[in-house]
Parts: sequence; C-alpha cells; structure tokens
Amino acid sequence: MRIYLLLPLALLFSCKSVRNSNNQAQHTAQMLSDVKELSSNAYQGRKTGTAGAEMARKYISKRFSDLGLQAYASLPGYEQSFDFKDEQGKLLTGKNVVGFIPGKSEDMVVISAHYDHLGVINGEIFNGADDNASGVAALFKIAQHYSHVRPNHTLVFVAFDAGEQGWKGSAAFVAQPPVKLDKIRLNINLDMISHSDKGEIYASGTYKHPELRKYLVQSNPALRILFGHDNPKQKVDDWTYQSDQGAFEAVNIPWIYFGVEDHKDYHKATDTYENINADFFISAAKAILEIVDNIDRQKDIQAIFREKLQMKKQ
Repeated sequence: MRIYLLLPLALLFSCKSVRNSNNQAQHTAQMLSDVKELSSNAYQGRKTGTAGAEMARKYISKRFSDLGLQAYASLPGYEQSFDFKDEQGKLLTGKNVVGFIPGKSEDMVVISAHYDHLGVINGEIFNGADDNASGVAALFKIAQHYSHVRPNHTLVFVAFDAGEQGWKGSAAFVAQPPVKLDKIRLNINLDMISHSDKGEIYASGTYKHPELRKYLVQSNPALRILFGHDNPKQKVDDWTYQSDQGAFEAVNIPWIYFGVEDHKDYHKATDTYENINADFFISAAKAILEIVDNIDRQKDIQAIFREKLQMKKQ
C-alpha cells in the first residue's frame, strides 16, 4: 500500500519540477528577447530625444505594466520628464520610466539601469546591446520575480534616460524624486552585464560600505563576482561616478553597481545582440537576482549599515 501511496506524490513532485523548469526556460527566453528587441535596428540606437528612444520607452512601459508594476500618482503613466542641455547647448527633454512593487516596509531599494544609447553616428547604428539593453532586461527579470513574491522592502524600478549624456536621468530622479529621498536605503544599478569572455562581473560600491560584501554571494561557481573600481584614490579606475549610481552617491545613499569592464565592442557599432555572451548574461542576471534577494531578506535594511557604525565605535 505504501508503494501505491508514494506514486501520486512522486508524480506531483515530478510535475512541479517540470513546471519550474519550463518557467525558468520561458523567463530566460524572455530576457534574451528583451535584449534582442531593444538593441534591434528599429530602435536606431535609442538616443535621448529621438523616435528610437520613444519606442524604447513604450516597450519598457508595456513590460512594466505586464509585470504588474505600479505607477506613482505624481507621474503621467510611468514617465518622469526632465529638461537638460546637451554638450552643444541644445535643450533636450529626457524621460525616465519609473514603477514600483510595494513591500512590507516603506524603506526603499531603487533598482536601476539606463536605457538610452548613442543613436546613429556617421550612418552606423550603435545598438547598445550590452550598453545597456542588458541591464534593462535584467531589471525586468528582477521585477518578474517580485511580482509573485512580495518583497520586504518597497522596490522602485527605474529605467533612466540620458545616461550617455552625462547621467542626466539619475540626476533628475534624485533632484525631484517621486518618492521620499530619505526612504531610499540602497541603489542597485545595472550597466553592461552581458559581455565578458572571462566570466567576470564587478560589484562596485563596497569600498565605502564593506558591510555589503557578505550579501554579495550567489550559487554559480562558474561566475566570478569581483570587488573594485570604487576606490577614489584610483582615479581613472574609479567607477563611482561613471554610471547612474553616482547620483545616489552624491546624496550619500549607498549603492552597488554591477557591470563588466570595457570590452572590444564598448561604444562601437559592433555592440549588437549577436556579440553578447548569452550564457554569461543569463548567469549574471540570475546572480544579481540572488543578491537582491539576499539583501531584501534583511527585514531592517538600515541594520546592514548600522553594523559599520557599531564597528567604528568599538
């Protein structure tokens, strides 16, 4: 009788395993599809102020909506508009795309990636697959996970515009945030996470906040997460203000930046979907999700940073 009773349980677990495997395959396919779409020629390099950038915003907004992200009442839809002058002094309007998943706490973690790129230069389309369609696609992956699992902290997802114009989108977000700035406990910024022949990705931001290091662990031994590029004494190699996390650093909000070192296709027309390392990208995005979860499981996120204050007092 025990054998017959165990058979339905075995079938149940087998079916559940198959469903989980199918779901993972679907999510992976969707993530690759997001990169391929946003870096296709139709988007003309997504340069701020162009029709390609508008196409990208519509795509991102639809993905936010499909994932169930909420929009702030102060913003029309998911869009936060801001004006700035480019290097030639021309007035441009950029638009961030902002959504959120309410958590059990009002404390916030901002998860970000810039969606713009260089556009068309001398007749060549700079598609920006790694820089930074990859970061945006991973943003969706993280949002997808928490659309089914309520986070402890409110998660704010931001696709910044005008990153290639001197990080104007993140500066505008911090200057006129749709949320209370003093409720933002951490920024996790993703910028270039799909192109590494060495299987390496950097997690910068721990030079100032070494207490974060113990949360930066993940389950894939083939992927190496390195620390560095965040020491101001290194000057050229310091990435602190080389992406959107710089706006948060400027107002003393801790941050973690995930990204690879410059590669042969960086800021070239060859930064295409065909030239990303798909397996590496999938591993990196999964690892970043694990790390976000490590941090979110700490019910009092401020306690992470109080640890350092207590260490200083001792």
